[in-house]
Amino acid sequence: MSLLCVRVPQDAIAQLSCFRADFYDSLTSRADALFELTDSLLCADGPVKTLVGLALEPEHRRGHGALYGGLNRGRIEVARLRRVLASVTLPRSANSRLVLAVDVSPWLRPDPATSDARFFCHTYGRGENKHLMIPGWPYSWIVALETGRSSWTAPLDAVRLRPGDDLAAVAAAQVRDLVKRLVEAGQWNVGDPLIRIVFDAGYDVMRLAWLLSDLPVELLGRLRSDRVMRRPAPSREEYYRAHPRGGHPPRHGSEFIFKDPRTWDNRDAETKTLTTRYGTAHAQSWDRLHPELQQRAAWRNHPGKLPVIEGTVIRLQVDRLPSGGDPKPLWLWWSQPTATPADTDQVWQEFLRRFGIEHFFRMIKQTLGWTAPKLRDPEAADNWTWLVATAYTQLRLARPLAIGPSGRASVADGAGVDVPTTTSPTAEACGDTLICTVQKYPFRPIQAGCGRVAAPLLPGYTAVRPASAATVAPVR
Repeated sequence: MSLLCVRVPQDAIAQLSCFRADFYDSLTSRADALFELTDSLLCADGPVKTLVGLALEPEHRRGHGALYGGLNRGRIEVARLRRVLASVTLPRSANSRLVLAVDVSPWLRPDPATSDARFFCHTYGRGENKHLMIPGWPYSWIVALETGRSSWTAPLDAVRLRPGDDLAAVAAAQVRDLVKRLVEAGQWNVGDPLIRIVFDAGYDVMRLAWLLSDLPVELLGRLRSDRVMRRPAPSREEYYRAHPRGGHPPRHGSEFIFKDPRTWDNRDAETKTLTTRYGTAHAQSWDRLHPELQQRAAWRNHPGKLPVIEGTVIRLQVDRLPSGGDPKPLWLWWSQPTATPADTDQVWQEFLRRFGIEHFFRMIKQTLGWTAPKLRDPEAADNWTWLVATAYTQLRLARPLAIGPSGRASVADGAGVDVPTTTSPTAEACGDTLICTVQKYPFRPIQAGCGRVAAPLLPGYTAVRPASAATVAPVR
């Protein structure tokens, strides 16, 4: 590899090169075409709008037919690629905790009536800001969240939902497999803080906490404002003192109604934090609250008594919103039964980091063109999804090698380029000054044909050609 213009950290180069080699090894059929397509995606001059536009990039040395052939007929060893994504350096919170976010993003495909495995996806904000159900392929994503003023994430897994799938069951299986891979990769060891997984309101976080209770994880999710929870049931002694005539002790305590402040007595923790954008953030928490489950829906076939799933309920209220709207309270449920004031502050702040996955969705859709191709087969959509996730990961790993969009860069003690602390995927991918690298590709040179000339060989190498490895052009 030869580097141009500036000095860069050698460990970052080694990690990026190893990841690219492992990615190539995960391509078991049409590997060269898929690898070139990924590099064309990275080097595209502007947001990706069509697949055929990528065939015109210099990094793609095959015809556009090979591009579609790679997506339709190529094969990716997904299990191996998942292990590779789990083994790269992952972002962590201040106490070295892994914080993951899980959410579903749809690939809308309303037009192709013959495309298989589509079902209705909930969307909002299209047309007249209405809630619409549009056919498409929804994908369940898991990413690792960063801390600080950054919207970068680390994609770790993506699963396409099939018609009739149970969202909670799919998410539980997806998280279970991912945690196993993280443990095998050494990302979590005994004695480390529990992995914290953040969910939005569309998930049954309490059922997920019960399904994943044997894993080293703790779950955090948003609840609707109309929920009703239950306090712990009184002990047998407390019950008989209150009811001297006897009777069967109840399984649940008194009600905790989110919309009724009269039921909020005896809060266990309360904090107030001054913020710059939201004013004072007032957080209150109540320990050992649980839902009163019923023998229906997902719990219909549950054997035996229904479980009592206790956790901590947190209510967050802010003074104002940056948009000027009316701030409504945010209700959270944490799978730990008790919380200190410090835990309460940390939990709601880490939940707000969940919006990093929304920036990730916007990045891969608007810039990398995840949902831009008009593919017919869902298997081809799966291939393209993994290529986009791999391209995004290469951008994240190349952050130490890039010069910021404002041109700020410095070489300190020969270590490399300092990256500004306030970063976003789009800002760094659209930098004015970029580092171009020339790397020996791990695949065979293409042959002449399709109106193209054979790739020249580098001096001193055999079956090797030069090409741009991680060049990202400014978006216009």
